[in-house]
This record gives sequence, structure tokens and C-alpha cells, in this order.
Amino acid sequence: MNQQAYALVLPSLILVMHLSTAQAGTFATAALVGGGLGGWAFGRLADLFGRIRMLQLTILLVAVSTFFSAFATTFWQLLVARSFQGIGYGGEAAVGAVLTSEIIRPMLRGRVTASVQSGYAIGYAIAVGFMAVVFHLFSEAIAWRVLFALGILPIFFLIYIRRCVPESPLFEQARRKAISHHTKSNFSEIFRPPLLKRTAVATMLATAIFGAAYVQITWLPMYLRTVLHLNVTTTAGYLILNILGSFVGPLLLGPISDKIGRRLSLILFLVSQAVAVGVFTMAPITHGTASLLGFVVGLLQGGLASSMLPAFAEIFPTQARGHGQGFCLSVGRGLGSLVPATVGIIAKTIPLGTAMGVCAIGSYVVAMAATLLFPETVGKNLQD
Repeated sequence: MNQQAYALVLPSLILVMHLSTAQAGTFATAALVGGGLGGWAFGRLADLFGRIRMLQLTILLVAVSTFFSAFATTFWQLLVARSFQGIGYGGEAAVGAVLTSEIIRPMLRGRVTASVQSGYAIGYAIAVGFMAVVFHLFSEAIAWRVLFALGILPIFFLIYIRRCVPESPLFEQARRKAISHHTKSNFSEIFRPPLLKRTAVATMLATAIFGAAYVQITWLPMYLRTVLHLNVTTTAGYLILNILGSFVGPLLLGPISDKIGRRLSLILFLVSQAVAVGVFTMAPITHGTASLLGFVVGLLQGGLASSMLPAFAEIFPTQARGHGQGFCLSVGRGLGSLVPATVGIIAKTIPLGTAMGVCAIGSYVVAMAATLLFPETVGKNLQD
């Protein structure tokens, strides 16, 4: 919900604060670079101090930074708030993914972790719902501030986590073993053989998948309003279909991934998404076709994002799982953040849709290469 608030109010920010497309793209880049730093740092801290403590801290950071965005009066103030939001979001995603992967038995890990990823679509839908209501009740100059202020709401989940969510048994087991053997967690373990190759390939895959996804996440509202010439209310309707697809995609990919394997399911979704994005952004399509493709693109995008969670957890040992998965996902987010910024720069000389399509499809080609190098780990016991 909080992450998408920026993309949803981007047209208003450009109008009210007189921003250029390059500055607008910088907001996305700042959040994603922050996400890279946050995921890596909090993933490492989760290996040292526990999954639950770090999950609580990152949720707090996301909620507070989004709330303070409502009071920004300059580009630089928004940029700082967006950066801290990214740090918290990256850490939250990394730690949450590790915790989820460690408590699910192997043969169900793909479908369960993927279904949790569907929560992203629910949050996106809530943000769009808030946008429609807030922009109806307030002027455009004020509405974006109200939407950011609502970002404080996730702070109430801290109470639920504190009372109801237990620490990962695998983490507790690894910590007891380290204490009994008087060993310390090695920071460089994921950068040395035999884990180095896995770290590199997983980072390459995350960079490509996130880079392509962020093109759609960042620029889709702008594309709908400035290229397809839709108003705020109609744009919300289109986004609902895209969000519905993002909800269905992880639920669809999870069972497929558990059934045919991580690599083959990734290849299937990557090829399909490259075709769908190419048609959606660069072909002359009607509004009806755009609605259908919006659903398909959301479905495949949600599935691809969720595919990395079980796969990355299965290639690292418990004592380095938070660090390894956090590094790959977060550096992938940080490097992938260059892609939407590139769209903003290229869009100065070519149509926005073409810029979006070229950058996204190029990213999917890189993701395909990384997938062919990725080890197959479906069904792996994380205690092995």
C-alpha cells in the first residue's frame, strides 16, 4: 500500500511541484536503491538477531517515513522520505521472505510463499481505493498529502506480530548450534565458493525481474493518463484489473513451481511476459484490449516476483539465509531501480510506451539468461 502511493500520486506531484520526468523517475530510483541497502542490511541483521525483531523494525520504518512524506514541501524532502521508505520496505521484504520460507515444509514452499506475495496486490488495491476516495474528497493539491498520511496505518501490525508470530525454529536451532560450537556468523560466506556463484546468478535474476517490474509499477499510472488519456477514476479501474492479475499470478505460479520446478516455471512466465508487455506498450491497442492485457501483465509480473522467494531461500544455508537472500533481492532491487529511471530519460526522445517496452523486454532477456544458470532446488529440505 505504502510503496504504491508514490506511483499513484506521481502525476499530481509533477503538476503541483513542477517536477520533470527525470525527477519523477528519481523518486522510484531512490526508493529502490534504499530497498537494496535495507534488504541487505536487515537480512544480515536477521541472521544475527532474529527474523521477528527485524520484521517489526522495518514495518515501523516504512509506516513512519510514508507518513512524514505528507508534510514535505520540496523535492528533496520527498526524496529523503522516499529513500527511508525504500530502506524499510527492502528490509521488510527480505526478512519476511526468509521467515516464511523457513516455516513451510519443502513440497508446499513454492505455493505458500507465492500466496503470501499476493498480499502485495491486496495492498496495491487498498492504495488505489484510497486514491479514488481521497482524490474525490480533496483537491489534487491536498489529496496526495492525505494519501501519504494514511501510510501510518501498517504500524498497527506490530501489535499482531508481537503477540502472534513466533520466531523461526530454524533460526533458533542455528543460533543454539553456533553458541554450543562457539562459532560466529561469517559476513563473507556468500561471497566465497561454493556460494559465490549462486549469489551472483540470483542477484542477476533479481535485478532483471525487478527492473522490468518497476517499469510497470512506476510508469503504468502515467502511461494510462498521458498516453491512453484516462482520467483518475478510469485509471483506477484499469489498475484494479492489473492488481487483480498481480493477486492471481503468485497463486498460479506457486503450484506450477512446486510441480514442474523453479527453472521451468520461470522460463514459462518470462517468455509470456515479454510478449504481453511488448504488445501492451508498443502495439496500437483499444481500451478493451488494454484492460485484458493489463490483467495478464499483472498476473505474470506477480508470478515472477513471487518465484524468487522460495528459490533464493533454497540455495543458502540457514546461518547465511537472511544475508544471502537479502543481498540478492535487495541488490537486485537497487540495480533494477536504474531501469525506471532510464525509461524517464529515454522518454524525452521517444514515446513513453516504447521506452517502457524496450527497457522491460531487455530486462526479461537478461532474466532468461540467469534462469538457465540457476540450480534446480524444488523440494529441498532447508535443514540439509
